[in-house]
Amino acid sequence: MKKTYPRRQFIANTGAIIAGSMLINPLITKANTLFSEKKKRIAMVGTGHRGTGMWGKDLLRDYGQYFEFVGLCDINKGRVETAKKMIGTDCPTFTDFDTMMKTVKPEILIVTTVDATHDQFIIRGMELGADIITEKPMTTDEKKCQRIIDAEKRTGKKVTVAFNYRYSPQRAKLYEMLNSGIIGKITSVDFHWYLDVNHGADYFRRWHRLREKSGSLWVHKSTHHFDLLNWWIGSDPEEVFAYGALDYYGKNNAFRGVNCRTCEFKSNCKHYWDITKDERLTKLYSDNESYDGYLRDGCVWKEDINIFDKMGASIKYSNGVQVSYSLTAYSPYEGYRIAFNGTEGRLETWIKEKNPPIELDYDEFMLTKNWGKPEFIKVPITKGGHGGGDKLMKDMLFVPGTPDPYKQAAGTRDGALSCLVGIAARKSCDSGKPVKIKGLTSIRPGVKKQ
Repeated sequence: MKKTYPRRQFIANTGAIIAGSMLINPLITKANTLFSEKKKRIAMVGTGHRGTGMWGKDLLRDYGQYFEFVGLCDINKGRVETAKKMIGTDCPTFTDFDTMMKTVKPEILIVTTVDATHDQFIIRGMELGADIITEKPMTTDEKKCQRIIDAEKRTGKKVTVAFNYRYSPQRAKLYEMLNSGIIGKITSVDFHWYLDVNHGADYFRRWHRLREKSGSLWVHKSTHHFDLLNWWIGSDPEEVFAYGALDYYGKNNAFRGVNCRTCEFKSNCKHYWDITKDERLTKLYSDNESYDGYLRDGCVWKEDINIFDKMGASIKYSNGVQVSYSLTAYSPYEGYRIAFNGTEGRLETWIKEKNPPIELDYDEFMLTKNWGKPEFIKVPITKGGHGGGDKLMKDMLFVPGTPDPYKQAAGTRDGALSCLVGIAARKSCDSGKPVKIKGLTSIRPGVKKQ
């Protein structure tokens, strides 16, 4: 049985379910509260690739009627000046964060710095009067997480975590179907994510390769996936047991260099990457290395790499759902397989994000009811960043009055629980023992109001 949802029909069906859900729970219609008809004053700290692109040039182009940039800050003087030109703003630039905040007094601060520094800018930003929009992960360890929670309560300001994966139509469709009860009570989930040898390698040539800066891929990358699980399942993670290893990158090679441009093994290395062919990255990074020494094209075989490239975890949820999760960072193709097992059936899909075996213009879900035949549901692929999720998330964040029927807007509790699963998994890998989420911070799984 095949069922195709053209874009108009998908939107119509979605609208009907949204309308029904509004009657059940009026709280989920709450719109964003950061923006109003008056233009907001926004500053940004961290002007790398993500900051200047998704949160800079693209944001100003598409949502400039709702805000103005009043300040940009980065520790790299050359990069922040380059970013200003790339974004197309005439706001002042700074290398000292406190100076920027006290000088331009933004109402909202966007944080797009190295993961391990998110907490200091989130906290100090709130102390100096700004609401926060931060890139995921919210932070990288449980102590920093608790400090953010405490600061939000103390200052009365608001932290919003940019979980753009929640917003893609394909993932929203999964949320809709699961919450309709179509497979009964969810009992277990199989979730396996694959990074291809190009995208996966990029984490190992950048600062992400160091656990002390990224929290490892358990936190930097998998936080996205754990947030999706928390959102789809509608419950809180309670306990994590995990394994991890570095089997491909880092020390697992006979030769290595410092970075690709200076490497003597260019002709022999399949991971050789010429950054000079990317004008944007060259201007942002290579042209500004003299200020901080950061090499954007670092060697993926460096022996200082201390994160895992293969990971597997078992996660137990407050409502009894069990999850089997894995991440592989050196796959020939990119995407994920996920299956939800329920008391009345199974819902599964294989999303091919890059280099799929077959190019299709839709994603396909397979729904199999107990004692029934498989039913195939097609959802058209949406163009745009992160499966079309970037634009929909920005609409939620920046367009006044945008409703939130799917509970996609994410705050401190969502940001904390997603990264705490990764933190617990990392701790479990180190100790060889299961780790409980309770006790890592003041958040108590299963207790929504705290």
